[in-house]
Amino acid sequence: MISRTALQAAIDAELRPDAFKDYTVNGLQVEGREGITRVMTGVTACQALLDAAVAWEADAVLVHHGYFWKNEPVAVTGMKRRRFATLLGHDINLLAYHLPLDAHPELGNNACLGRRLGLVAERCLDGDMGQGLLWFGAPDPEFGGAVLNGNGLNGTELDSRALAKRIEAALGRRPLLIEGHSGPLERIAWCTGGAQDMLPLAAEAGAQAFISGEISERTTHLARELGVTYLAAGHHATEREGIEALGEWLAARFDIEHRFVDIDNPA
Repeated sequence: MISRTALQAAIDAELRPDAFKDYTVNGLQVEGREGITRVMTGVTACQALLDAAVAWEADAVLVHHGYFWKNEPVAVTGMKRRRFATLLGHDINLLAYHLPLDAHPELGNNACLGRRLGLVAERCLDGDMGQGLLWFGAPDPEFGGAVLNGNGLNGTELDSRALAKRIEAALGRRPLLIEGHSGPLERIAWCTGGAQDMLPLAAEAGAQAFISGEISERTTHLARELGVTYLAAGHHATEREGIEALGEWLAARFDIEHRFVDIDNPA
């Protein structure tokens, strides 16, 4: 068992939330019991995840997308009331880490996605590594441990369609592909979640492809006119691994139980 205070202190020391200007509250959002032996992780603190936490008798729920977003209604009614009632009624803590989890160089969403796709990060385009959100690098020529071929899983040349196949194989869903660049991809940028408006910055840095979660109507025209391939791989799909990695890190560090629950979300 670990105390709630010690658990949050350990996460805060690792993710350094005070270094980020975020749109939400990072850290403890809803206070539950002090002693923690079971932590459930998930991408978003939706009702289905909370119900799973109750069934598993979790002491804490740890998520990437929690509550208290900038400009959201403050009244605790309807859906929000039901969520709070579930947490408070079962004395379950809710902790959430947003941008600090995206940016972490080892446990973060960008770090996990890069490893999954065989991308080697060289730098961040919007800040130092560990604080920047827009990662930039190149395909690992040894990814997959074999000579590359045309299926996009291994090969000396990775083009737009091959990268789309690699994403589909890694994330279990087909990305929306806008082919703005033709030919081999040697410089790739990525930012998980809803980062489509970082596309011009990626193009300015020389990226030939940009991977994120979401796409807007304007993104298609930007990609085509900037000559950058854009791949929308899903907000949820690109941000599953960071919170699970954080939960596994906690379990190994403090010998507590951890369970990741993936609530399906096609967006």
